[in-house]
Amino acid sequence: MAAEIHARPQSARPVLLNKVEGHQDTVNVAVLIPKEDGVITVGEDRTIRVWLKRDSGQYWPSIYHMVSSPCSAMCYHHDSKRIFVGQDNGAIVEFEIAEDFNKMTLIKSYPAHQNRVSAIVFSLVSEWVISTGHDKTISWMCTRSGTMLGRHYFTSWASTLQYDYDTKHAFVGDYSGQITLLKLDQSNYSIITTLKGHEGSIGSLCWDPVQRLLFSGASDNSIIMWDIGGRKGRTLLLQGHHDKVQAVRYLQLTRQLISCSADGGIVVWNMDIRREEAPQWQESDSCQKCEQPFFWNLKQMWDTKTLGLRQHHCRKCGKAVCGKCSSKRSTYPIMGFEFQVRVCDSCYETIKDEDRTSLASFHEGKHSILYMNMDVSRGLMVTCGTDRVVKIWDMTQLTGCSIATGFSSH
Repeated sequence: MAAEIHARPQSARPVLLNKVEGHQDTVNVAVLIPKEDGVITVGEDRTIRVWLKRDSGQYWPSIYHMVSSPCSAMCYHHDSKRIFVGQDNGAIVEFEIAEDFNKMTLIKSYPAHQNRVSAIVFSLVSEWVISTGHDKTISWMCTRSGTMLGRHYFTSWASTLQYDYDTKHAFVGDYSGQITLLKLDQSNYSIITTLKGHEGSIGSLCWDPVQRLLFSGASDNSIIMWDIGGRKGRTLLLQGHHDKVQAVRYLQLTRQLISCSADGGIVVWNMDIRREEAPQWQESDSCQKCEQPFFWNLKQMWDTKTLGLRQHHCRKCGKAVCGKCSSKRSTYPIMGFEFQVRVCDSCYETIKDEDRTSLASFHEGKHSILYMNMDVSRGLMVTCGTDRVVKIWDMTQLTGCSIATGFSSH
């Protein structure tokens, strides 16, 4: 598998197939309809739209429905043709879409939150709609009765959600940069653990139930891979974006991670190799290379009659070092550092040219990406964002999947 990924040409890139325009404000969610040339979108302009590709090659709304409050989140369940739309006022509205995607029927409304809904998951087996919101809660409601089953409060806005359907575990990312793992039951819940590693709000989560890995993207421009199954906590830090990471998706078949950023960056990471975990930063009162005191070490400064130095950290070994002992910069992709980072002089000497070979490919989406969705079987990706434009991409050059039906670029 690794050789197959490496064999893909450097010129491989996402191919823009279509641009779908029509929303009057930010598009918050866009989802590809499986086995159809279609997209479902919701936005700040209070509209829910189903777009189908016409013979002309252009997309036209087959459904255009306006609700009472801006649409902030959406979950579409293709087998049952049910769609759940979260709103800025805290409500979730459920619709059923007709087989021909030309009509949408209101089923019920759920009073899920007191403030903006940030993410929604629907479980057909449990008949639960699970959601997070800016009222700092996760709630789960029964879709048969419309009643609230449970709710948990966090200390910060709950910004994103992933769910393991088999075990009923929910992962909730919040604005403080923390991820909480909860076990949900019919009428109660338990907190399993909290994951701390990001220095900014969590923008996106992706759960791989096969390898039991969780990927989180945040406003600190980084991605963390967490080994939930092995209970190892943070196992990998990936830094390859210049702005907040808003969307992540792991492709199990090809062992690739796709991430999208607010600056329009699309990065495809090769995860089919043995990577090294970035070390935890060590603490010291003096440089661990030259032993000069840091500026808060008043005793050593007084004893040696020297001025204190500013503390830095080598990203490769994690040691606390001064600027003079860490004057070099280098990429180190095997540890996730695709951009140049500070390394101490001795670590710099150990990094070979081949160690600097990139393990990711970088592409320009040319719009601020708020949300990304993929149809892996067809190698398709859709992105949407603040510019009100929805873009449909052919990712087959990068992922190796073939387009089985529709969305032809010809």
